[in-house]
Amino acid sequence: MLDAEFFRRWMTATAAAVDREATRLTELDSPIGDADHGSNLRRGFTAVATVLEKEAPGTPGAVLVLAGRQLISTVGGASGPLYGTLLRRTGKELGDAPEVSAEQLAAALRAGVEAVTKLGGAVPGDKTMVDALDPAVAALATSFSAAARAAAAGAEATVPLIARKGRASYLGERSIGHQDPGATSSALLIAALAEAAGEDGAGA
Repeated sequence: MLDAEFFRRWMTATAAAVDREATRLTELDSPIGDADHGSNLRRGFTAVATVLEKEAPGTPGAVLVLAGRQLISTVGGASGPLYGTLLRRTGKELGDAPEVSAEQLAAALRAGVEAVTKLGGAVPGDKTMVDALDPAVAALATSFSAAARAAAAGAEATVPLIARKGRASYLGERSIGHQDPGATSSALLIAALAEAAGEDGAGA
């Protein structure tokens, strides 16, 4: 079973991964976005790690709701609302239970991804964060490490796609050949989940 401490480890591991990969995320964002994805997410997840140290919510759901709220308030552009929605909806689905199973997390995360899909209007194949998150949620039924590998593969699979949503969609065919930064950061999020579980993750 997964308790609040597990979810705090997940968010802390994500903050560390985003900090480590912020320059790469911004480099990926430069040709097809606003060249601020890495810096925006670094600011947001650093704030998440800081607030979780101070407040330390007592349930898995509360950890994710607080993290999501923090991201929405500190991250500019589309990333804040999208990541904030993902975590808040996942947290709300988990409810007030002091511990949750991996199966319950998978179901809650699926609801979170569906909320992101509704908010951004993206579906798999549109070259967005959904391309990493959707296969990751499906693979969670196997293991956390399988989810991390699926997310990394999903991010890499965005390279030949034409962006159909977000800032990159304005480029049309010129978006081909670039890995989507949102899918890449989403893969970092899922790799951090596997790390929190003590399993081998897969980098994006």
